[in-house]
Amino acid sequence: MSEIRVALIGFGDAGRQFHAPLISSTHGLTLAVIGSTKGIGAGSAYPGAVVVSDWLAAARHPDVDLVVIATPNDTHAPLADAALRAGKHVVVDKPFTVTLAEARALAATAAATERKLSVFQNRRWDSDFLGIARELAEGRIGEVVEFRSEISRFRPQVRDRWRERAGPGTGIWYDLAPHLVDQALVLFGPPETVQADLLVQRRSGSTIDWFHAVLGYGRTRVILTSSSLAADAGTRFLVRGTSGSLTKRRSDLQDDHVSDPLIFVTGEGGGPVEIASPRGDHLDYYLALRDALRGEGKLPVTPAQATTLMAILEAGVQSSDEGRVVRPDFTDTERLAWEPVVG
Repeated sequence: MSEIRVALIGFGDAGRQFHAPLISSTHGLTLAVIGSTKGIGAGSAYPGAVVVSDWLAAARHPDVDLVVIATPNDTHAPLADAALRAGKHVVVDKPFTVTLAEARALAATAAATERKLSVFQNRRWDSDFLGIARELAEGRIGEVVEFRSEISRFRPQVRDRWRERAGPGTGIWYDLAPHLVDQALVLFGPPETVQADLLVQRRSGSTIDWFHAVLGYGRTRVILTSSSLAADAGTRFLVRGTSGSLTKRRSDLQDDHVSDPLIFVTGEGGGPVEIASPRGDHLDYYLALRDALRGEGKLPVTPAQATTLMAILEAGVQSSDEGRVVRPDFTDTERLAWEPVVG
């Protein structure tokens, strides 16, 4: 596959701002088809691509090898299933699906059709996360006992868009939690327990806009939070260990030329030490995907990893609804899908 022809379905924020530029910047990938009802905008931005208004037709398009799905969350499963059965490799934007059953069914279809299936977990390649992962791998703070991760925003007004309306797979538990949970899985692997509190805090809101989730790993706690009413934005990472603590104040945007450093504070009473974050680049996801499709590397995110994450999201909903700690229902394949940084 010297040239991999791509159909991108969906030209909203995710498709226009993330997938289309990254696909176009990846040597060996050609954006050949755009499935969009916004034909004029998509066609003018990428005149070399054929614009198809019917998403299912784009998923089955005979002239493409890879289908990238960046549509509303409740359409992910049917579009991915159609593309796989049409013989296409598939990338789905997060969240993978709306339910764990859908996720496992898609993973089974990919195996049966012998097609590659992956999920766009781009924040694995954020500079701030790569810095935290590097320091934990090197054991700088000793045994990790507490890991806090937050992505919050100040959006007091509910906007008229599908992500903020009531419906399957809407709200920030399905929008932002997949980023935080995936990063936790990369670092620590599957948790033993999940305890979550999911709320609607904005007075005019109709879907989850605040959450606090605790993943249990023996003596270690991973705490994931997000708010839509955070004028302060919060601290991106705070990690405490038996030898010290690490803090990362804010997220590093991909187009930033300057990022704030990680701060290490030793448990021996020394002053804070600034540590530079490594380079991050979301393009690395598509480079790894291209190599995997050519048989020259591993998928950057595997179906088993994607279903693990969906099991945690579903456990979080159950925990919040029932007010109790839940043990996620992982398969053996899902438990073995990870090589955690902290082990």
